[in-house]
Amino acid sequence: MSVALGQQVLVLNRLWQAVNLCSVRRALTLLFEGNAQVVANNDAGDFKTYDFQQWRDFSNRSTHDGSEDVVRTVALRIRIPRVILLLFFDRLPRKDVKFTRHNIFERDRNTCQYCGKVFDRRDLNLDHVIPRDRGGPTTWENIVCSCIPCNTRKANKTPAEASMRLVRKPKRPKWRPFVQVSFGAPMPDSWKHFLDIAYWNVELGEEAQ
Repeated sequence: MSVALGQQVLVLNRLWQAVNLCSVRRALTLLFEGNAQVVANNDAGDFKTYDFQQWRDFSNRSTHDGSEDVVRTVALRIRIPRVILLLFFDRLPRKDVKFTRHNIFERDRNTCQYCGKVFDRRDLNLDHVIPRDRGGPTTWENIVCSCIPCNTRKANKTPAEASMRLVRKPKRPKWRPFVQVSFGAPMPDSWKHFLDIAYWNVELGEEAQ
């Protein structure tokens, strides 16, 4: 079955870390030029790498039952790779955790940082520890989750003025590597071994409440 060469392929660096996505066309080009290998499960369930010739031979001798997409030309039949491994690239992109409502809830574990109780996100606000009109910035270090009763009690005061204490001092989470992916079709099973997908909302600005 012929398929669009624009399908997504997961790209691993030389250390087997997910770093990007590329099209099938680009993946086959890297494979043909000797800059990448295909990563696929073997019969034992382990991952094996294939260079271009090995992958072409594997594609031609494997029984095609319609479960795998292939690219066909007059002289070539080759299976669509789902994961490729770059042979000469070992860097890992550094990604900072975005400053969003979702990620603040994640950092604070849906817990009011004044009373220490866990709430549904619909019952939590984002509170400026130092109020905005007192010069408090909208940053990781000055925004916390707050339940409605605590938020009402604190009002436009500092925690000390409201006789309230923070459960923990707010700070910026440590960055972690990830590939941000958006796709309409289900993720190939072979990706799940390598990819920690993160979904981020729009970054917060001064409109954060």
